[in-house]
Amino acid sequence: MHASSQQRAADHRPYFFLSYAHTPRYGAGGPDPDMWVERLFRDLCGHVMAMTDLPAGAPAGFMDREIRSGEGWSERLAEVLATCRVFVPLFSPRFFASEMCGKEWYAFAQREIYHQAKSNRPAEAIVPALWVPVPPEQLPGPAERLQFNHRAFGDRYVTDGLYGLIKLRIFAEEYERAVYELAKRIVSVADTTPVGPGRPLDYRQAPSAFGTPDPARPRSTGPRPIQVTVAAPTRHDLPPGRDPDYYGDMPQDWNPYYPEAHRPLAYVARDLVRTLNYQATIASFDHDSTPLDSKQPPTRPELLIVDRWALEDDERRERLAAFDAENRPWVSVVVPWNRDDHQSRGAESELTAKLEQTLPTKLSQGRAACRAAARGVPSMEAFGQILPQVVEAAAQQYLRHAQVYPPAGGSHTERPRLRGPMAAEYATTHYIPDTLDHAPDAEDTDDSQS
Repeated sequence: MHASSQQRAADHRPYFFLSYAHTPRYGAGGPDPDMWVERLFRDLCGHVMAMTDLPAGAPAGFMDREIRSGEGWSERLAEVLATCRVFVPLFSPRFFASEMCGKEWYAFAQREIYHQAKSNRPAEAIVPALWVPVPPEQLPGPAERLQFNHRAFGDRYVTDGLYGLIKLRIFAEEYERAVYELAKRIVSVADTTPVGPGRPLDYRQAPSAFGTPDPARPRSTGPRPIQVTVAAPTRHDLPPGRDPDYYGDMPQDWNPYYPEAHRPLAYVARDLVRTLNYQATIASFDHDSTPLDSKQPPTRPELLIVDRWALEDDERRERLAAFDAENRPWVSVVVPWNRDDHQSRGAESELTAKLEQTLPTKLSQGRAACRAAARGVPSMEAFGQILPQVVEAAAQQYLRHAQVYPPAGGSHTERPRLRGPMAAEYATTHYIPDTLDHAPDAEDTDDSQS
């Protein structure tokens, strides 16, 4: 639904946040290389002002051109990322190597995820722009998954990016067309995708959406695997008297933060770890056939999300106790605990005692964030804030315990694969041998709630 002119006039939030990687000067006293990004920003703002009824003085967009060298710049960035309507990442190889750009992406992506969790409607308010074309196989997972048709901005834009168009006068018309189409897309998405303001993110603790280097997979640039496992009952096997509104037909349908959230927590967790450049699969603890054997090296880190009400089932409690007795530090346990759930609050003492008896190791193991997550996470926002820390802890433990296989003979390398919506566009402008094939997105094979 399009916003009315009255709504737009009353909403003075920036239409877009331009996220870009700062380019260092070449040589002492050389020209400022980011002057071209600033020109793009000014051109976009001019188009946005012409296409909307923003009043004089209202910001059309935001870029950090003036603030990174001053005091309080991180607070200012966090504030704008928590309120802007559209996030515009300026793709380039340097962009995806930038930790700060990854933090900016993660901060905005969290708002999209919370919006979908609360409304059960998708919110896609990231509008990418090509500054310098990036081969699809070099894109991290969050960028690769974007469904975006860059060719609508012109063929020359796809092959040369905005930097090529802005630098060469012969492409002046192509540049004007690309910027005009980008501004139209920004305004359209801002008016049709109402992602509400969120809480400013603390940049000191914010992770990067592009992940951290994984020494166990030195040749890989794609998402790393992780499993999200849910230990919860279904609406068909609840303890007597337990409210079924929090449950579904499968354990993965458990929604502990209902009615604030209308989406199962497992899929919120999957979306959140995706923004950390992971490839997530979702499983049920009741149906997981993985044998409990601490002597076997792990194949991936894991999150185990536990409903305390699941401990009312004797068989499930015994299996969880057996899991806790195994030395599996690459599995981080998270126990959501909704304080607004009156039944849970009334049974808190009893359920907490069973949790402490069943999972004593996990309640006392690892970092402070892991211990806090295992003892109870009171809200969906708190879940999102603590999740990157427990994921990082599980990933580090996985790297310590995983078996590393050196390449046979030292010469074999995996054949590259092009994936994602940008692969087709790249193929039309670059020579790709017939031996390269299009790999399916494995992470969605079990996503019945996507």
